[in-house]
Amino acid sequence: MLEPRRNFLDVSQSVLGRAWVDRLDIAGSRLATAIAQRTGISDIVARILAGRGVELDSAEAYLEPTIRNLMPDPSTLTAMDDLASRLAQAVADNESIALFGDYDVDGASSCALMVRYLAHFGLTPQVHIPDRIFEGYGPNIAAMDKLIDAGATLIITLDCGTTSDGPIAHARNRGVDVLVIDHHLSDHDLPPATALVNPNRPDDISGLGYLCAAGVTFMVLVAVNRALRQRGDTGLPDLLRFLDIVALGTVCDVVPLVGLNRAFVIRGLEVARRGDNRGMSALALASRVSGPLNPYHLGFLIGPRINAGGRIGNAALGTQLLSLDDEHQALVIAAKLDELNTERQRIEVEAVEEATAVAAAEIGSGEGPPVLVLASANWHPGVVGLIAARLKERFDRPAFAIALHPDGTGTGSGRSMPGVDLGRAVIEAVETGLIPKGGGHAMAAGVTLRPGDLGPFRSFIADQLGKSVATARAASALKVDAALTARGATIDLLHKIEKAGPFGSGNPNPVFAFPAHRARFPQIVGKGGHVSFTLTSEDGARLKAIAFRAANTPLGDILMRDNEQPLHFAGTLNIDHYQGREQPQFRLSDIARPAR
Repeated sequence: MLEPRRNFLDVSQSVLGRAWVDRLDIAGSRLATAIAQRTGISDIVARILAGRGVELDSAEAYLEPTIRNLMPDPSTLTAMDDLASRLAQAVADNESIALFGDYDVDGASSCALMVRYLAHFGLTPQVHIPDRIFEGYGPNIAAMDKLIDAGATLIITLDCGTTSDGPIAHARNRGVDVLVIDHHLSDHDLPPATALVNPNRPDDISGLGYLCAAGVTFMVLVAVNRALRQRGDTGLPDLLRFLDIVALGTVCDVVPLVGLNRAFVIRGLEVARRGDNRGMSALALASRVSGPLNPYHLGFLIGPRINAGGRIGNAALGTQLLSLDDEHQALVIAAKLDELNTERQRIEVEAVEEATAVAAAEIGSGEGPPVLVLASANWHPGVVGLIAARLKERFDRPAFAIALHPDGTGTGSGRSMPGVDLGRAVIEAVETGLIPKGGGHAMAAGVTLRPGDLGPFRSFIADQLGKSVATARAASALKVDAALTARGATIDLLHKIEKAGPFGSGNPNPVFAFPAHRARFPQIVGKGGHVSFTLTSEDGARLKAIAFRAANTPLGDILMRDNEQPLHFAGTLNIDHYQGREQPQFRLSDIARPAR
């Protein structure tokens, strides 16, 4: 029988309506004590490890992950040997190779990895990144014909292709081999590719389904290096220098930062900080990154700028930028992506305001639907994923945002919450003929709708996911790792906590509760309606703090109004770099009033 966790600080209902619970039960607390005693790490870091499922015997290795220890033999992936052999042959024979990628960061990263790998052998592949609006996701016959007519004898699809039966069959009928490198959930009927490597294909038992496409691509390159070595080739590329690109794709595709992914990001950030990739360095400069590159910079500053090209501009810019070595060209493309990102932000703000108002009206004073499925002719197709993410965040449930076209069709994106498999539900909708096209993975999915599909799709998704959403929301209590004070939140502590990272999907950022503190000097800052304030403790210690997108929300209203009243604050900590100095910063997640 599972032991119930106690409410942290006796908070049963916060301002956001959540209970706060201790992330560790009694057994977990004992494990944390044992980890601290064996490894010599601080009690707080030991609690963080125990709260993320790290066992006593693996704690030391967890703190120092390596690619060598965590990456299995690539041949454990179904069809890997066939794919690696065919690609090695193409490299050895100097074939004309074409790449077909996706328009998001993972797609750009995967293509850039392959471009850089092939460049080592003097090969310059054709690269096609589809236009999000006019072509949509995945291979299409017209694009495949264009690549073949330009001389391609081998086409490699990256971060796409698993559900592209028609275009791949067409290419094969024209005598061209097609290799698929992907990670998206698949139907049982796979396309007639020459070889298809996807850890989420039904017959793959590698256990690597948590990898993004860039991670799968890296494993492919390891296998190709081995195949070339077996042919007697020498002077093969050092793949570890590509890990910065793998880290970028891994963070931005929001795959779980566990196991091999965690090692990819830690070691990839070490490579990125050397500045060898001109494109990534140029984007960091354009993004006004301060301090050493970290997962936040990849996911919230660099990634969105690459995505901006695919959302509202030239989808190929991201791949071009990550692939080139010319510093001047890199700065020019980075500046263009920064400009596109500014425009994307403007479009997003307007669309999110409309979507939020519609969702609030639909939910009203009741529970509302388990999954929000909203559509509008006013939304740019390039920002529907961002709209869905904001709706999910604001209303605590999965959400789809669908851009309607003049002909009545729609293209949309969905974002989910832990415990709700959105991609599987979308694939079932396609398999039943309810919608013509769709796919994705547990946390994100894309759909294409015909005229008249919206209502039936909305009902289908509600029926399919209603129970899992209810279960997930009931379990969405805020899990707190430890209590701190403003004085105790030091830079030294944060550096120790970083050893348990990187944090993100699957390895949640530690949440700390600050009991009986006050919010002083609140002010609304930035275009996104953030609220900055100073968190102060009873002994007068101060901590810089911010609540993102909190203006005109329950949290923001309390910060602006009740700044003299002691409250319990919960959130995460990060290191803020400013003018060469480091200081701790608190990011607010929730507020609770102390029990009387």
